Amino acid sequence: MRPVPWGTLGAVTPPEPTTVARPRVLVAETLAASGLNHMRAHGLEVDVRTGLSPEALREAVAGAAALVVRSATQVDAAVLDAGSDLVLVGRAGIGLDNVDVEAATQRGVMVVNAPQSNVLSAAEHTVALLLAQARNVPQADADLKAGAWNRTRWEGVELHGKTLGVVGLGRVGVLVAQRLLAFGMHLLAYDPYVSADRARQLGVTLVARSTTSCARPTSSPCTCPRRPRRWGCSPPSCWPRPSPRCAS
Repeated sequence: MRPVPWGTLGAVTPPEPTTVARPRVLVAETLAASGLNHMRAHGLEVDVRTGLSPEALREAVAGAAALVVRSATQVDAAVLDAGSDLVLVGRAGIGLDNVDVEAATQRGVMVVNAPQSNVLSAAEHTVALLLAQARNVPQADADLKAGAWNRTRWEGVELHGKTLGVVGLGRVGVLVAQRLLAFGMHLLAYDPYVSADRARQLGVTLVARSTTSCARPTSSPCTCPRRPRRWGCSPPSCWPRPSPRCAS
């Protein structure tokens, strides 16, 4: 019996490597680079195509496993039909007004959002607008740019000691209340879903919607969702009317 050379002992031909297709994620609106890199790091093929027309969106979504949008892109039944391979529609934001959730559910497509993605920004923006209103910042800015110096006219008022009425003590409303308490404001709030104990923890006085004799707030930011068949942005009758556009 002839000896087997060591070089060939137990030699096994390795199999040909197989390439597994990565799931494609169609990103139809501008997202932060960190978010795109996070998806790539988890083995996803990220296909960024912004500014698509409805027809171009239906063409691009074909073969995609997921579709990521913000608020401008309408994801209707026609888009969902074109994306027959879709498993998920992601809304990079809070509201789902631009996604046909019912049509997606019928097709077995999961719809997710990011309910806390911009609550801090919204709260800080609310405080910024309130400060600008109290100190007449836009008017003073326009006046100064026009070459005038009316310091006394645009002096404004302090927030300290003033009363603020918050319509809606959800995520944004709570953040607004916490920040304006630090300014020394007195806070009233209307929200039928918040208990008196929770309001006390926040340092806020709850007011019933039917109240007609209450402390009239200097301002009443609205931080409730704009949704039909909900209590909406209707403050107590003794409060000033908030803007018709509410946080969503």
